Amino acid sequence: MMGKIRWGILGPGNIARKFAKGLSVIDDAELTAIGSRSKEKAAMFANEYSVATSYGSYEELVMDKNVDVVYIATPHPFHLEHALLCINAGKAVLVEKPMGVNAKQIREMIEQAQQNKVFLMEAMWTRFLPAIVKVRQWLAECRIGEVQMVKADFGFHTDMNPNSRLFDPNLGGGSLLDVGVYTVSFANMVFGISPSQVCGVAQMGETAVDERAGILFRYPQGQIAALTCAIRTYIPHNATIFGTSGSIHIPNFWRATSASLKLGDTVVDHFEQPHLSNGYECEAIEVMNCLRRGNLESAIMPHSQSLSVVETMDTLRSQWNLKYPFED
Repeated sequence: MMGKIRWGILGPGNIARKFAKGLSVIDDAELTAIGSRSKEKAAMFANEYSVATSYGSYEELVMDKNVDVVYIATPHPFHLEHALLCINAGKAVLVEKPMGVNAKQIREMIEQAQQNKVFLMEAMWTRFLPAIVKVRQWLAECRIGEVQMVKADFGFHTDMNPNSRLFDPNLGGGSLLDVGVYTVSFANMVFGISPSQVCGVAQMGETAVDERAGILFRYPQGQIAALTCAIRTYIPHNATIFGTSGSIHIPNFWRATSASLKLGDTVVDHFEQPHLSNGYECEAIEVMNCLRRGNLESAIMPHSQSLSVVETMDTLRSQWNLKYPFED
């Protein structure tokens, strides 16, 4: 794949539009095809983003020989079905986060991708933003000493709408899978391992999904992560990493454009870089780099960490007695 890498998008929803906008600034990326269950919706999306080909079925999209890699942008419960559709057609796959609703689904995706020797990655776009890359560099250099705590919060307020996917248990609704996944994945990125102790409390709404939650993790060496998430309560979207000699603060960490490093109360380093487009271009570039190197997974967002994050969220949901209707 030395020339342009040709993308297809499966599911023309709002997140697909953001991804298409991100792709548009990558010179060696080409959005070649869009697939939808509705031929009309696919055609509208294709017209909006100047996509050459539109399909009224997902099966037609994955069989298109002019598509190298597919971005799956459908709701959470359909990720497994659509990922396997792509994998069995030999297409590289970028699956919107969370990669699966539960660990069983992710294990099946990983197993099939490995058997078919097909690239698979979760679209946790935060990890690839330049500001977060800089944060990982600071951590690798031990700039704040030994990391002891992580705090990350992500909540927004939306009015109750039982017809919205956010509140529909049949679509994996609730705060944990929608925004909590950012906080859990952030802690996973910092510590690199699963927590040894998982504790969480959640407020269930009238549609029986978690509307807000407070989460605590303890790690084997005594490190702690304190996280919050919500879909009916606004919480500033900030993250802080605390070490033995300093801290790193990341405003709007999930879409970060800056980070500050403090020693004591003094800022000694500051990084700032705006998105080239909207930030989604960064994860696409990582996928393309992996494909050109012949990698079957990303070292930055490896299969093992996608699985670890969802295993942790499974534990939280079991504590909350939150089981979606479509789960076994």
